[in-house]
Amino acid sequence: MGAPLALYIHWPFCVSKCPYCDFNSHVRESVDQAAWRDALLADLAHEAALTPGRVLGSIFFGGGTPSLMPPATMAALIDAAGKHWSFAPDIEITMEANPNSAEAARFADAAGAGINRISLGLQALDDAALRFLGRAHDVSEGLAALDAAQAAVPRVSFDLIYTRPGQSEADWEAELARALAFGTEHLSLYQLTIEPGTRFATDVRQGGFTPADPDHGATLYELTQAMTAQAGIPAYEISNNARPGAQSRHNLAYWRYQDYVGVGPGAHGRRGALATVRHRKPENWMDAVGRNGHGLQEERALDTAEQGAEALMMGLRLTEGIDLAALSRRTGLAIPLLIDEGAVARLAGHGLLVRDGDRLRMTDAGMLLLDAILPEIVIA
Repeated sequence: MGAPLALYIHWPFCVSKCPYCDFNSHVRESVDQAAWRDALLADLAHEAALTPGRVLGSIFFGGGTPSLMPPATMAALIDAAGKHWSFAPDIEITMEANPNSAEAARFADAAGAGINRISLGLQALDDAALRFLGRAHDVSEGLAALDAAQAAVPRVSFDLIYTRPGQSEADWEAELARALAFGTEHLSLYQLTIEPGTRFATDVRQGGFTPADPDHGATLYELTQAMTAQAGIPAYEISNNARPGAQSRHNLAYWRYQDYVGVGPGAHGRRGALATVRHRKPENWMDAVGRNGHGLQEERALDTAEQGAEALMMGLRLTEGIDLAALSRRTGLAIPLLIDEGAVARLAGHGLLVRDGDRLRMTDAGMLLLDAILPEIVIA
């Protein structure tokens, strides 16, 4: 049956909306927990009926803030997934979590429900930066949550956002060194990006602050790569670093263009050559589940050219790159119909990518320009 299936479960609710966030997250005064559990179970059952006999390699509770989901609901969903599919012996079950003390107190309960990996949104190790980012925790609360996560589950990751306004090279070097000293197996290190429709986009437009200069961002990125590699947590994806064997198996399924099921509001999925999208607004998704037994808004066939382009755009984010021959066999498209060979040769000459037989990968310099390079080499 090929690679294991990945399952994504979206919990859309947050206590507040962060000013940089463009994810499908919503603030609601109250949530009918029983109704949400039943709707998620129904949405899950619909996808399971369409993917019978598959082995599940990972489950990812994302959001929103899934650490606000009752552990009993998590347990019910994990139990249902185990009945619909078979679990890989080393299945990875991740919960995204915020560091607020009220949520951290529930990490042990989440572990009891079946969670074995926590991805913690620390975002910064500086109180002023956390206030700027609109976070509801301070550094001490964040580090207490990190301790609680490491005590509750065997695998922990945390996020940091850098290239914040006014952040110097020395500032980031000190913050990253502190983060690396915690000994966590996985770090997600994102440059601050100003996404359309966010409060930060409005602030920048109105002159509230100026984003970091791209050249400064490149300097901090290069510093990040050097420091994490020296610490034994090299980058395996443009913004993700891990000790050998500690990579996020769930996210690797996305980047390696494997099949994944997405349930819950706004969740995306891919079943072979079919792309699926759920209704984004929580109330619309709930109404759809009530009418149809699932929250699907769209189910669209992907032609081979689109599959090839998507696989390249995802796979080239990985330091391992992509096997062009394997992609050619999968899509039925010859390699010259997947990539612009002339552009690849030209960019390789500039040291931005490496073509080693059928393996194509970006260099560190190329990763800095990935968004500009992809349209040059990928034949849509």
